[in-house]
Amino acid sequence: MINKDVKQINTTALAYMGDALYEVYIRRHVMETGQTNADRLHAMAVPFVRAEGQAVAIRKMMGEFLTEEEASLAKRARNHKTTSKPKNADPMDYKWATAFEALLGYLYLEGKTERMKEVIHRAIEIIEGAAR
Repeated sequence: MINKDVKQINTTALAYMGDALYEVYIRRHVMETGQTNADRLHAMAVPFVRAEGQAVAIRKMMGEFLTEEEASLAKRARNHKTTSKPKNADPMDYKWATAFEALLGYLYLEGKTERMKEVIHRAIEIIEGAAR
């Protein structure tokens, strides 16, 4: 797979991978509702992929769900200095969303796909609960 120690990969690169993985899982999640209209599917996916939703999920998981190693990586990603500015998100939510995506990328590249799925499913539960 990757010939580098995953723990040494830049958290922005991990987030790049995690973003793509999460998008696929969310698209599958909304398609499982039976909806077939692409515009409606997109609208259904938005709460899950917005920085705000991801930030809510990772903050809640920090205290109750993540291992110490996972939380440490998420904090490192959150604190990583970025040069990009979020277009439609609060800067802190954007940092937390990047931390969430970096965690997913890390778990995937480490071969911990079952744990990655658990984290994604927990995030979905949290975001759905926050929307109620």
